[in-house]
Amino acid sequence: MAERPLLGGLEAGGTKFVCAVGTGPDDIRALERFPTTTPEETLGRVIDFFRRQPEPIAALGIGSFGPVDPDPGSPTYGYITTTPKPGWAHTDVAGTLRRALNVPVAFDTDVNAAALGEQRWGAGRGLHTFVYLTIGTGIGGGVIVNGRRHHGRQHPEIGHLFIPRLPGDDRPGHCPFHGDCLEGLASGPAIAARWGRPAPELPPNHPAWDEVAQYLAFGLANLILTLSPQRLILGGGVMHQTHLFPRIRRHVAACINGYVALPDLDTFIVPPALGDRAGVLGALALAEEVMSGLKHGIL
Repeated sequence: MAERPLLGGLEAGGTKFVCAVGTGPDDIRALERFPTTTPEETLGRVIDFFRRQPEPIAALGIGSFGPVDPDPGSPTYGYITTTPKPGWAHTDVAGTLRRALNVPVAFDTDVNAAALGEQRWGAGRGLHTFVYLTIGTGIGGGVIVNGRRHHGRQHPEIGHLFIPRLPGDDRPGHCPFHGDCLEGLASGPAIAARWGRPAPELPPNHPAWDEVAQYLAFGLANLILTLSPQRLILGGGVMHQTHLFPRIRRHVAACINGYVALPDLDTFIVPPALGDRAGVLGALALAEEVMSGLKHGIL
């Protein structure tokens, strides 16, 4: 039986980049993390990582922070577009790496990549419709519908759903575009700005957590009512506060209020089975997809 081709994966996050070489969760040959600085420096470190490996990769999958252009037919395919991250707007990520490494490249959002990783190896196995939501430096969602990554005209921006303010909450929202969107009220930076302390420093009994859980529940209720997902997978740094899960489940049930039947919430709203590796493993799955497409002559 022929050996599987060696693949490259890149989780391009707004805070850090994660590079991997391997074929899947049980076969990671090399892994490296480094901070996201300027495009030139950061992409240079990515190129150096892959060039240093003893065996060349056959394809590269990239899951990137955004917004991005994921349309292969677009002249700006593979670009980060209108991001608020200083210096990164209109950066050609996929093209830069494809030219430097001379390999086929697959490109999508970081959260769609994470959803793909969970579908391939994690909490999305056997499901045809689910959402992977990351709650950390920002909030974003990857959507699998009928077994495929959903894009539509561009890609979902679940973190910027508009949700109602809780009574008595007069603290400013933290999104530079929308203020009071889900990201502006419940992301890690929003929690720090609105409560005066970084999320990891807030004890589990701090009143911030029930408020965050209610805002996240509003967002999840909207997803339940629009997409009818089979599962909601919640990852990202904020969800390392595992005490949030029972709070969120309770508030989701209150939001839905019996209008549609909900499954067992303990198995419906869950952490990622791949943990913090979902994004980079999903990038490997993207590379696997592009290899399969080349093999079958559909790319």
